[in-house]
Amino acid sequence: MSPAAALSEKLLTSAFEVQASDIHFYPFPDQTDVYLRIHGKRIFHKSIVASQYQLLLTYYKFTSGMDIGDTRKPQNGTITHYEKSKLFSLRLSTLPVNHKESLAIRILPQEEKLALEQLFLFPSQLTKLKEWITNRAGIILFTGPTGSGKTTTLYALLQAILKEKSFQTITLEDPIEKDMRDILQVQVNEKAGITYQTGLKAALRHDPDIIMVGEIRDSYTAQFAFDASLTGHLVLSTLHAKNAAGTIHRLLEMGLKNTDLQQSLIAVAALQLIPVQINGKVVRRAAIVELLDGDLLDQTIKGTDHNQWNTFHTFDHLRKKAFAYGYISEEIYNKS
Repeated sequence: MSPAAALSEKLLTSAFEVQASDIHFYPFPDQTDVYLRIHGKRIFHKSIVASQYQLLLTYYKFTSGMDIGDTRKPQNGTITHYEKSKLFSLRLSTLPVNHKESLAIRILPQEEKLALEQLFLFPSQLTKLKEWITNRAGIILFTGPTGSGKTTTLYALLQAILKEKSFQTITLEDPIEKDMRDILQVQVNEKAGITYQTGLKAALRHDPDIIMVGEIRDSYTAQFAFDASLTGHLVLSTLHAKNAAGTIHRLLEMGLKNTDLQQSLIAVAALQLIPVQINGKVVRRAAIVELLDGDLLDQTIKGTDHNQWNTFHTFDHLRKKAFAYGYISEEIYNKS
């Protein structure tokens, strides 16, 4: 094993053991600092000398299919890694910084089978999501910042649906984060001409019952996804937005009309992950969800402030509830 491969193995093993979701490399002239993101918190891990980092960076770029010689533009790639017979997908991203390249690695366990119930802090919220996905046409959006669990939730919900009924399900993803059985997964590849738009058109010709669009990134994809939901398909997708009401604003900014939202949008689930503690120790993260559907959704689309209704539970309300139940510490609550 080469020195770079050995160093990589050591770093990855350390990250897997503490269930880190990301590894960040910060290069300086004489050293590179390595950070791990654990339960959402970024923690310093160690420093390595500049020459070690350069070897490691070259090794990662080569094994993930990046251009080793190009240091002037951002690149991304993936590596499949086995650790003690467990399979991980590593999503790598480089970024030119001050005549150097930083590196970020997202760790995606491929065999982790968290029960759907474990993903949510409050069981009643999961019950509501399950009700939504019994619809056979329309669009459901999962929103939140990067790393808030949107895609993980979508995967888990799809698996739950397919255990009960045999639906033709097609996903369009960039990248595919986890290989799933009984689902047709399409890798968006703009260089090969497979954009979200062309992928959606092809998927619609494949007689789907359910379409998952990995992310609505622009107005064209948004309009196409909403149009697809009007033609007898259940569309599930994600969008970056701060909260449930912010999702409506984002869609309107993308050029969708109020009538589009009223006809097609079934519901919005805005997610936040919070660290769950047992006996004072953080054991995992679980989602709290702002749920927007029915009359509340209609009123929000019309521009009414939903905060005046007692039936709508904001993130602030849900965090207070989590603290009152002892799921989170006072320190975590005050930081929220």
